[in-house]
Amino acid sequence: QYCNITLLPTTKYITVAIALKHLNLFNHYIIPFPQSIGNAKTTRNDNSSRFGKYIEIGFDKRYRIIGANMRTYLLEKSRVVFQVILTYFFLSLPNKIFHQLQLLVLYFSLHSKYFIHPLSGISDSYQMGIFRILAGILHLGNVEFASRDADSCTIPPKHEPLAIFCDLMGVEYEEMAHWLCHRKLATATETYIKPISKLHAINARDALAKHIYANLFNWIVDHVNKALHSAVKQHSFIGVLDIYGFETFEINSFEQFCINYANEKLQQQFNMHVFKLEQEEYMKEQIPWTLIDFYDNQPCINLIEAKMGILDLLDEECKMPKGSDDTWAQKLYNTHLNKCALFEKPRLSNKAFIIQHFADKVEYQCEGFLEKNKDTVYEEQIKVLKSSKVTELFQDEEKVLSPTSAAPSGRVPLSRTVIKPAKTRPGQTSKEHKKTVGHQFRNSLHLLMETLNATTPHYVRCIKPNDFKFPFTFDEKRAVQQLRACGVLETIRISAAGFPSRWTYQEFFSRYRVLMKQRDVLSDRKQTCKNVLEKLILDKDKYQFGKTKIFFRAGQVAYLEKIRADKLRAACIRIQKTIRGWLMRKKYMRMRKAAITIQRYVRGYQARCYATFLRRTRAAITIQKFQRMYVVRKRYQCMRAATIALQALLRGYVARNKYQMMLREHKSIIIQKHVRGWLARVHYQRTLKAIVYLQCCYRRMMAKRELKKLKIEARSVERYKKLHIGLENKIMQLQRKIDEQVRAPCSGKIFGSPVSSSSIALWAFTEKCTEFSLWSSHFGFLFPVAETMEKKLVEETKQLELDLNDERLRYQNLLNEFSRLEERYDDLKDEMNLMVQEPSEKKAPLDMSLFLKLQKRVTELEQEKQSLQDELDRKEEQALRAKAKRQELESENKKLKNELNELQKALTETRSPEVTAPGAPAYRVLLDQLTSVSEELEVRKEEVLILRSQLVSQKEAIQPKVNTNKGEIAQAYIGLKETNRLLESQLQSQKKSHENELESLRGEIQSLKEENNRQQQLLAQNLQLPPEARIEASLQHEITRLTNENLKCSSFLWYALVSLENILSFLFLFPSEVGQMENISPGQIIDEPIRPVNIPRKEKDFQGMLEYKKEDEQKLVKNLILELKPRGVAVNLIPGLPAYILFMCVRHADYLNDDQKVRSLLTSTINGIKKVLKKRGDDFETVSFWLSNTCRFLHCLKQYSGEEGFMKHNTPRQNEHCLTNFDLAEYRQVLSDLAIQIYQQLVRVLENILQPMIVSGMLEHETIQGVSGVKPTGLRKRTSSIADEGTYTLDSIIRQLNSFHSVMCQHGMDPELIKQVVKQMFYIIGAVTLNNLLLRKDMCSWSKGMQIRYNVSQLEEWLRDKNLMNSGAKETLEPLIQAAQLLQVKKKTDEDAEAICSMCNALTTAQIVKVLNLYTPVNEFEERVLVSFIRTIQMRLRDRKDSPQLLMDAKHIFPVTFPFNPSSLALETIQIPASLGLGFISRV
Repeated sequence: QYCNITLLPTTKYITVAIALKHLNLFNHYIIPFPQSIGNAKTTRNDNSSRFGKYIEIGFDKRYRIIGANMRTYLLEKSRVVFQVILTYFFLSLPNKIFHQLQLLVLYFSLHSKYFIHPLSGISDSYQMGIFRILAGILHLGNVEFASRDADSCTIPPKHEPLAIFCDLMGVEYEEMAHWLCHRKLATATETYIKPISKLHAINARDALAKHIYANLFNWIVDHVNKALHSAVKQHSFIGVLDIYGFETFEINSFEQFCINYANEKLQQQFNMHVFKLEQEEYMKEQIPWTLIDFYDNQPCINLIEAKMGILDLLDEECKMPKGSDDTWAQKLYNTHLNKCALFEKPRLSNKAFIIQHFADKVEYQCEGFLEKNKDTVYEEQIKVLKSSKVTELFQDEEKVLSPTSAAPSGRVPLSRTVIKPAKTRPGQTSKEHKKTVGHQFRNSLHLLMETLNATTPHYVRCIKPNDFKFPFTFDEKRAVQQLRACGVLETIRISAAGFPSRWTYQEFFSRYRVLMKQRDVLSDRKQTCKNVLEKLILDKDKYQFGKTKIFFRAGQVAYLEKIRADKLRAACIRIQKTIRGWLMRKKYMRMRKAAITIQRYVRGYQARCYATFLRRTRAAITIQKFQRMYVVRKRYQCMRAATIALQALLRGYVARNKYQMMLREHKSIIIQKHVRGWLARVHYQRTLKAIVYLQCCYRRMMAKRELKKLKIEARSVERYKKLHIGLENKIMQLQRKIDEQVRAPCSGKIFGSPVSSSSIALWAFTEKCTEFSLWSSHFGFLFPVAETMEKKLVEETKQLELDLNDERLRYQNLLNEFSRLEERYDDLKDEMNLMVQEPSEKKAPLDMSLFLKLQKRVTELEQEKQSLQDELDRKEEQALRAKAKRQELESENKKLKNELNELQKALTETRSPEVTAPGAPAYRVLLDQLTSVSEELEVRKEEVLILRSQLVSQKEAIQPKVNTNKGEIAQAYIGLKETNRLLESQLQSQKKSHENELESLRGEIQSLKEENNRQQQLLAQNLQLPPEARIEASLQHEITRLTNENLKCSSFLWYALVSLENILSFLFLFPSEVGQMENISPGQIIDEPIRPVNIPRKEKDFQGMLEYKKEDEQKLVKNLILELKPRGVAVNLIPGLPAYILFMCVRHADYLNDDQKVRSLLTSTINGIKKVLKKRGDDFETVSFWLSNTCRFLHCLKQYSGEEGFMKHNTPRQNEHCLTNFDLAEYRQVLSDLAIQIYQQLVRVLENILQPMIVSGMLEHETIQGVSGVKPTGLRKRTSSIADEGTYTLDSIIRQLNSFHSVMCQHGMDPELIKQVVKQMFYIIGAVTLNNLLLRKDMCSWSKGMQIRYNVSQLEEWLRDKNLMNSGAKETLEPLIQAAQLLQVKKKTDEDAEAICSMCNALTTAQIVKVLNLYTPVNEFEERVLVSFIRTIQMRLRDRKDSPQLLMDAKHIFPVTFPFNPSSLALETIQIPASLGLGFISRV
């Protein structure tokens, strides 16, 4: 039988595979048993041999197998400690043995398909010992260590894995546990026992397991060799070398280095042997030949094994006391880097090196090289194992190991004789044991090379079909890579360069005899072959004649084979032609004879069949005649019967249909009669209802007119005197009391009198209001319906406003881009004009192309702008419709709301003492409002009483006179409905005022609750601290609280002092004012204005237009726009004067119906404004002035456009001034775009001014002195707490804000537009402050959060002072406020995390995490934020969908709107000051 050798799918070397007989012993011992111990599953093979083996098979003189011997190389022991490779070995054992070995089923449940066969030559006791040792190795790997300190460790008492190991190995538990955690150090005089650390103990445990495993493997190999040893003298042998192939993985270590080193040696031997045989063949045949140049890998071998090579440096580093992998790697770099071309260093690693092998580059990781090369095992542990049950492994290791010093790990030396153990000297074992693994492997590899060089090797290359372990799958690229790596392709190339095909003369003659003629055949075969080849192959370089063989170049043998095949094919065709002709003639004669016989019989058969056919045809005709007669007769009878039946049915159906039709006509006539009567009655009833409804509407209109007349009569002076005769006496008494208290010298009486009088007035007002609320409580059922409708309208309005804002933002961004391109276009136009003045032929085409591109871009932007404008108009129309619906519901409440606001204003002014003076404006307003409210209440009372009396009288007379009193009842119902509506509107206004007060009280309660919760949290934190820290923390919190209170008290004190000064100044002036008021009658008391207004004398009736000549247009633009100084106009003239002047000029052009003049003036105005802004665009006053005037000009065009939506608030005189000839809607859009551009430029100017102030004023400057305390150590010192000269403070920012606000107010900017500018300013402040806070670690502390909160409160106070709280500016500071609160809150528990997540809804997750990471304590009372707390915050905020951007966009500009703000100023009253230089225009 033949040996079936299966190799791993990697490149391996096998010296020979031949026919062997009687291999039962070989298959039984050499292959399965050692591989079952030394194999492992890898990523590339399910059963990979992790050791190399050389099997030497001995033969006697008759070439029969007499024995065998096996030698192993480099057993890979590292997998013992991190991968279980022996588990499948025990699976066929009975449960009894499992119990004896104390193994768990867990180890063996994965490999139940493997079985162990009985081993011949090894007794059952030895087999059981092997099982015990392997089980002990498994249990030893489960031994765990506990650290006592950094340099010592211990094993837990009665540790089960160690106890099982000691029981299986037969050693003492205490002794093994002791030496696993200790080692012995011997000096010249003394011996020390030193504890080892946990890491060293784990390494020693793993080394001991690998050592036991290696000795067991060597013992098995030795016993296998003993079983295969033969006493008969060996005549010859065959060696089979199965060794690992070239390996490269993602992580390559010491094992891969040794394997690739062995492959380099074997590849060198392969090259030397193959190419040497090739050259010897040519030399022996005396063929002229040049030597072959092939790849020599001797430099790579020298790099590894030469002096100062990698192995020498590794052995040298192992001998160093403190040698490590890093120092060895540095030695490699210093020795071979940039000196050897085959040695490289990776770019991103200092602990690895690269070697260029014959197959590929391999990167080796230095980690673990020294430990694996040393293979250190403590002698104390070996001594303990020598006293175990397996003493044969450790008692006398020199018997187990190889007798030579070159193969220590069970590797037997190679020789042609039987191996006998040699005697060793004492102490040699310990010396051999100290040799490194690399040194041992190098020596054993040299012995192997000597053996291969002394024999005649043959090679088998194993090619792996694919890398995925798939069956029946062949990867061609992978196979070619392996062939190239192992040098097969190189061998084929070199062979093809020579004479790859060769024949002996006799073989050539026998093969190609067919190509020779008889006369060419000679007795000398060599000469015959020469003669034939000279005729067949004309090129003599294609072949060579040797002594015994003919050598051919590549392709020549194929050519000869083609000639031979052609000649044989021609001979075959000739033979086939002759034979086929003879066969076909013979076949034809046979077929002709058979055909004649068949024809004879067939013709007789056909004649008989034809006679039979004629007889049957005659009989069939007779039968058909009678059958057809019967069928036709039957069909006629059936048709006759069916026709009679159909006629009867059809005539009955027609008669029934005629009867039904007559019946339906009779019934439809009856239905029509009743329906027409019903329709006539319905029409009559609808007409009657319509007439009744019209009568009701007319009567309701008449009742409203009557009610209006009654109201006018009720509000007349006579009725007012009748109702309030007693109230005037009370007012006079109150005035007399006030005069007496003013004259009194006591200040307490002076202060008490206004209080008493105001309290009496308030008491009277509350009495009236309660009485009013009692009357209005009867109609409360109408409120919920109105509230639900109002909520729905508010929601729809909000959604429409959001969509409108998005469209506005997009449109304004495009407008900004358009303005930038327009500026660029103007600049290029100027440059082009300059270039025209200085002509240049080369650059003109480029400028013209650029001009055309810009023109095309401008047209595209205009189209897009028009589309966006259309979309914006649609959105605005929707918003206007929604607002119209809302206004319809609120129109009935406007009058009473205005009256209530005036009343509240008067009530608030009653707190100051000057309002109670006789004749004061607030005092008069209070009295007027009080009288009007009392009058209204009396009117309502009388109306309700009248209505009640009418209802009662109508109820009494309703039964007999229902039809006669319908009109009166309807009028009464309409009057009651109107009354209810008025009362409802008054009640709603009063309810809103109460709700506002309730909301303010709730806000105060909420703030108090928050303060209480904060105090409780601080108290809980203090209770958790130790007593000393508790006292310090309480003192710190008390200091903080007192500081805040002192700040508040100081501000209150300042306000009190200011109010006191005002009161004192008023007291000094009060007596004289009283004297003056006594001499002035009430009708002469008028309100003095804040500043005097010059009222011009009206000389003639002007029409509100300005006339100018066409040629004065440029002068008008120059004086009114280009050269106008905003400061003088804002101080001395009315706001918006240039806008009014320009509009009056436009009115005159419209009046003249001159479209060219209108177009020219508007275009010049717009261009002039753009030039001014381009020239002085960085001046805030200029930009603000022209933004105000542009908006006012836009509002004038809307107000006087003649559209009904803009004429609601005009006076009749203003409506007369509307434009009559031209629709300037397109120019309104252009002015709106210009206003947007000016607004964006204003925002940029604001940003440039505020940018240097924000960081210094909001973050660095300490507004509250002493709060910051000591700065955190290690942080940069930005600024001191006291502002240096030139440093901005919060007061600087507030002063700048006041400056901006006063300038905008002086320029007459719309209040809504001022709110939008303030909102943008506060957004810039908040965004810049928050961004700097997120980028500076020294600003993230508790004290800095308190400072920021105080600064933000000062900004909020500024908003309150300027009445801008409803501008939305406070909401833009919300992220900064929450960041400051985040710095101040507690950051420890999960409750704190939940509170932070709910509180910081305006901050993104990235911002919250950044603030927590930057938080730095400034004193001992604070602590850093734990990493676990930050992770908790991240986990809670992972579902929040917010932007991952850390910093806010400080350049963001909110979309701006310009609400319509009509002017009450009459155009005909406007005069042009002479300072403007506009004498060339005249008023019309």
